[in-house]
Amino acid sequence: MSSFTRLRTTDIPGTRDRYTGVDFNLGFHIRHYGLDLTYRVMPNHLSGTATLDVLSYLPLTQLTVDCARTLNVRRVSAQAAGGAQVKVRKFRHRGDNKLVIIFDREVPEDTEFSLVISYSGNPQPIRSRWGEIGWEETEAGALVASQPHGAPSWFPCDDTPDEKALYDIRVSADNPFSVICTGQLVETVRKNSTTTWHYRVAEPMATYLASVQIGEFSTIELGRAGTVPVRAYAPASLRERVLHDFADQARMVQLYTELFGPYPFPDYRVVITADQLEIPLEAHGLSIFGANHADGARTWERLIAHELSHQWFGNSLGVAQWDDIWLNEGFACYCEWLWFEHSTGTPAEHYAREHYQRLQEKPQDLLLADPGPADMFDDRLYKRGALFVHALRLLLGDTAFFTALRSYATRDRHGVVEPVDLFHALRAHLAPERHPELEQLRSAWLLSLPLPPFPTA
Repeated sequence: MSSFTRLRTTDIPGTRDRYTGVDFNLGFHIRHYGLDLTYRVMPNHLSGTATLDVLSYLPLTQLTVDCARTLNVRRVSAQAAGGAQVKVRKFRHRGDNKLVIIFDREVPEDTEFSLVISYSGNPQPIRSRWGEIGWEETEAGALVASQPHGAPSWFPCDDTPDEKALYDIRVSADNPFSVICTGQLVETVRKNSTTTWHYRVAEPMATYLASVQIGEFSTIELGRAGTVPVRAYAPASLRERVLHDFADQARMVQLYTELFGPYPFPDYRVVITADQLEIPLEAHGLSIFGANHADGARTWERLIAHELSHQWFGNSLGVAQWDDIWLNEGFACYCEWLWFEHSTGTPAEHYAREHYQRLQEKPQDLLLADPGPADMFDDRLYKRGALFVHALRLLLGDTAFFTALRSYATRDRHGVVEPVDLFHALRAHLAPERHPELEQLRSAWLLSLPLPPFPTA
């Protein structure tokens, strides 16, 4: 189901996201973001205008968007469509990351209008219980990794995973820096000492998956998976290591396409920064790695497979709320095992048993269906989620299991999903008399704390 038509179950006045602690922005959907930005690398200064195309679903006398206080908002105006009258009376920051916009009269429901927000400042990552997230200055450029709620560090938005939108992102930067963004490159315009890079995201995208990478990158072609081009962007000094460590990237795209259905985006890109990163991260149609992940020894092949799989599980099939993050990470972890099953012949069961034994030695206090904010990125969630996926595969058998996953990935492509959507697809490819077994697995792995017995066929 598209986020354009889904009414959030959390749209109750006064509610907030239990995981991020951020108050919901109620009464409207943002359908398109137009970001026209200029970034000066050396002083780490960002300026520009964000145009938010809005549709109200409740009458509005005011609204809020997520916007870091480090972004100094200079002006906010409104432009209405279809003859409607929408005028901004005033605006102000509330707390660290909320921008309150007050209208001079009530905006009726079902009104289409645009908010034009001009701002500037020195962007900084947002501090969270999971570390610093969002816009980060690097040694020679910048990177953006926003999961789960770091997008307001660089643009005003409705920063919740079920509010997907389309994007046009223009970033002007000093030469010789390159700008790699989510979306397809529309054009580059060079003017004197700067170049403007225009990217367009034509598929609904969650705010946390919007990314900007700025640095001195060279382009490295990694082949094609059918009609899908696969390439890397990395410092020239890392070229040989990238060619070695990411040599199988196109083959991975091809395998996952066969297992889960068509690759969801026009191309796949990986960005390898000059800086070291603790972990790689996924974005819409691309993944971000540190220089340490291209060590020339293929040490991080499992993470290369993991991040790619998020293009299906997490990016195209976005979670409606963060308590369902196992739908992203459990599948991505299992995809690591599927890649090695394909590339080395080592059955996924080998990795399942290895990690099952490790989970047995750890506390049994993580509920997969609702792990809580402290444990949403806990390795136990990743591995228990993957083991649950393995159990589902054994229950259905390979033919029915992968047919069900292709149906799931196709039906909800570029939308938001909940566990009910996955189980609907699984039941459709499982004999009715075996549905109770599916419910038993769901209860044992997803809704109970103790580690169930190791899954067998």
